Amino acid sequence: MISKHIALLKLILFILATTCSFAAENIGVGAKPIPGAEVIFDGSREMLDAKWAYWQGPGFKATPPIKWQIVADPVDGGTALSTLDAAAAGGKYGAADIVTKKAYRDFRLHIEFLIVKPGGNSGVYLQNRYEIQVLDGDTGKHGMAAVINEAAAPFDAYNGTGKWNAYDIVFRAARFKEGQRVEKAMVTIYFNGKKVHANQAISQVWGGPNSGLDGGNNGGKGVTDTPGGLKLQAEGHDVRYRNAWIKELDLQTADTNF
Repeated sequence: MISKHIALLKLILFILATTCSFAAENIGVGAKPIPGAEVIFDGSREMLDAKWAYWQGPGFKATPPIKWQIVADPVDGGTALSTLDAAAAGGKYGAADIVTKKAYRDFRLHIEFLIVKPGGNSGVYLQNRYEIQVLDGDTGKHGMAAVINEAAAPFDAYNGTGKWNAYDIVFRAARFKEGQRVEKAMVTIYFNGKKVHANQAISQVWGGPNSGLDGGNNGGKGVTDTPGGLKLQAEGHDVRYRNAWIKELDLQTADTNF
């Protein structure tokens, strides 16, 4: 009987180890796409032009094609995408942001970023609405890995400037019934492999009409039932992105944990 219990325990430990190893391979810096995921940026100009465009919102000041540059990856070699766009100099968010041509509802996202200099600022916008902050030096609800203005993240998960960082995100879009929102958008986020938000509800769009979809609707509270693309923000800083992939999901229940 004891031998059977030992064998069962070994099997359980093996399964747990295998599961943890699989999870680790798909979370954090260098994570490879999970089955069924679409690569949306691989470091090439070809993919940038094929899958992304400027977001032409009310604050748009740039001129297509996208002026963001494919630059050297300062850590691992290869190439990355720099947010340094002259049209956004001085922090003009919305002037030269880029967004995927494809719109999404629920999804699993992986994206990596590197801030070149202290104070560097950008942002990852889910559905071109909800910003997950990319900002060196701020630890509050407007700081690094925050669900902007709603929930701060542990700053110690940040690898610092000059190093690659990774967001792994499961997002569930707001739900509507007869045109009225009945469930808020929800997100779970791992930052460099550490869970920093779990089933965090998102109340509204912040930053006004230049920030993204529905930003100008009732002060950002008028969220609509419309899919949106993944958006990256230009604010006149050199923030670099690489290894971005996304998998569409259909989350029937309000649970984004993974």
